[in-house]
Amino acid sequence: MLFDLHTHHDRCGHAVGKIEDYIQAAVEKGLHYIAISDHSPFFYSDEDQLHPGIAMAKSELDSYVKEVLTLKEKYKDKIHVLLSLESDYFPEHENIYRENINKHPFDFVIGSVHWVNDASIFKRGRWDGLHEADRIKNKEDYYKLIQASAKSGLFQVLGHIDAMKGFYPEFAQIETPIIDETLKIISSEGVAIEVNTSGKTKDCGGWYPSNEILERALHFGVDISFGSDSHVPERIGEDYVDVQKTLKEIGFREMVYYVDKKRQVVRL
Repeated sequence: MLFDLHTHHDRCGHAVGKIEDYIQAAVEKGLHYIAISDHSPFFYSDEDQLHPGIAMAKSELDSYVKEVLTLKEKYKDKIHVLLSLESDYFPEHENIYRENINKHPFDFVIGSVHWVNDASIFKRGRWDGLHEADRIKNKEDYYKLIQASAKSGLFQVLGHIDAMKGFYPEFAQIETPIIDETLKIISSEGVAIEVNTSGKTKDCGGWYPSNEILERALHFGVDISFGSDSHVPERIGEDYVDVQKTLKEIGFREMVYYVDKKRQVVRL
């Protein structure tokens, strides 16, 4: 069974193509499920679109939901289309995100930490000149936000949980016990993490998270899902078969996806 739970389109301002382009690509590649999960608006802002080129405007969310549901019906005989959202997580704004998310019939929501200490995790140069203690603090601050996102109850899946390595491959070598602590919390909260194959589009290469983190995730009993994090239709489902093979080699026996917030299992 083939699925891709993490996709984007042109509403976010940094992806190419319309929603239907991604669905058609998924049909052509033989996927059984595709989730449309574009970047959530910055709900806490007084501005309609706080960061053009990063996420959709608040005023676009209703039309986004309507379009996905319309296409879900249109393609129901060819593929299951799931309504989702990749939501940023800001603990100080948790209630307003909950309020807006709960207004819509999302099949599931991906929680992703993109901002740590008021800077994007993908900001080039954010590590320049930092001493070891500062690097450790930044990494631990990142994972503390991921821990809080797992505990929030807002999300069924956590996105790319080591994406801070995107433009700083040395991130993986920063030694701290915080990852094991985080995986324990994720497991206890019953939230899944995704294997996200978009790491190959960044300096780090490969997938998020690393195989080492996946091995620890297996140890702690964390559910695993899949998302290409595609920003172009051509990447839909990218590396899915290889991901399944790698997960089996690590020792996983199943993957999960969500329909109407209910956990579904795919045996490997």
